[in-house]
Amino acid sequence: MNDFSRLAALMAISASSWACLVTPALAGELPADVAAKVEKAKKRLVELAADPTVLAAVRDANSHSAAGMNNGKWIELGDNDPAVKNTLSSKVSLQIAKWEQSDDTVNKIVLRDQKGNLVGASTRPLIFNNANRPVFSQAIKGQPWAASEIKPDTSTQVPSVHVAAPVVDGGKTIGVLHAGVTAK
Repeated sequence: MNDFSRLAALMAISASSWACLVTPALAGELPADVAAKVEKAKKRLVELAADPTVLAAVRDANSHSAAGMNNGKWIELGDNDPAVKNTLSSKVSLQIAKWEQSDDTVNKIVLRDQKGNLVGASTRPLIFNNANRPVFSQAIKGQPWAASEIKPDTSTQVPSVHVAAPVVDGGKTIGVLHAGVTAK
């Protein structure tokens, strides 16, 4: 087991431990200040999802397969692996990182292709494909989406609300841009 696998396992244990401590108020309706941040983030993600750099990166990713990458392989890769470094240093990832750094209410931004595969991110996500998670599966239907509860983010461990916006090209949803909104 490499360092990243050990860290991922520790984070999963930490997340489940934290989840046991979630109060009913956190598991139900969002506090007004958090709900306002979530709505603002959804609107901002819609704008960012229309950025030419985002559109070009998703178009490119959709035109070829993910070269055999899957969640298991992604987790096993070290941070210095060329696949990880290339993904996080791509033009779109660098742009996404700038957007994340300029917004103190967001703790990560991730771009996915039409199949839920990672295209770019402000920080290394724990999983490569999240097609079966609501943050992707809801937004890929063509409408912005937000979770209704606060949970520790799997990548950052920051208590967050996940928000997502479809990446739309010529009226067709081709990917998803999602973020973790800090719920502090």
